[in-house]
Amino acid sequence: MTEETKSPGILIENLTKNYEDLVAVNNLNLSIPRGEFFSFLGPNGAGKTTTIKILTGLVRPSSGRTLVAGYDVQQNPVEAKRRIGYIPDHPYLYEKLSGRDFFRFVGDLFGVPRDQQDEKLEYFFKMFSLLSAADKLIENYSHGMRQKLVISASLMHDPEIIIVDEPMVGLDPQSARIVKDLFHLQVEMGRTIFLSTHVLSITEELADRIGIINRGKLQFLGTIEELRVHQKRDANLEELFLDLTQSVAAEP
Repeated sequence: MTEETKSPGILIENLTKNYEDLVAVNNLNLSIPRGEFFSFLGPNGAGKTTTIKILTGLVRPSSGRTLVAGYDVQQNPVEAKRRIGYIPDHPYLYEKLSGRDFFRFVGDLFGVPRDQQDEKLEYFFKMFSLLSAADKLIENYSHGMRQKLVISASLMHDPEIIIVDEPMVGLDPQSARIVKDLFHLQVEMGRTIFLSTHVLSITEELADRIGIINRGKLQFLGTIEELRVHQKRDANLEELFLDLTQSVAAEP
């Protein structure tokens, strides 16, 4: 067994990010095994988005390191990014391209052969009812259609690590159910999902473990049941989350 095979899906070691006087992420340590659905929770400004941007190579950390599928994001960014499927909350799309052209553009970036691109397009566009809009310009897509296009393009190259920031924004209930089932399938296939969301019902339904960050520091790491033990309350995730984050906010 190689070192890459034995390595976690995501490894974050002593990660810190400072913005002048603000410590956005403070000495964060996480080890997320392959095939785990991990949900990263926290109030606004807690450090979630900064962590995601560092994981995806969009922001450099002040100190510490992040490994994705065994590759250091800072030292070996190309190989790390090849293994990531990133679904942002506010994706940037080329509005003068059609959905089909955008999908192929992403496929070409990842070196996916055209015949495989066509198979994936048929699979995802049929799943999300986008086939009839495949040749329409993205500028005419609704927000929900754009989100479904981004999810499709992000998963086309069969990434080992899927990093997701608020995936359900703009999706109707039927599409949201499809996305949940799709994520569950990815985990069954041995892929790692790192999800950041404020919709705690998604976490309750899908996550194997959760991490709760507040003021840049990790406040809890474990299962929801372990969080109940930690908080000494038999409550749902929303109540437990509010208890924990509000108690931290009340500290001097």
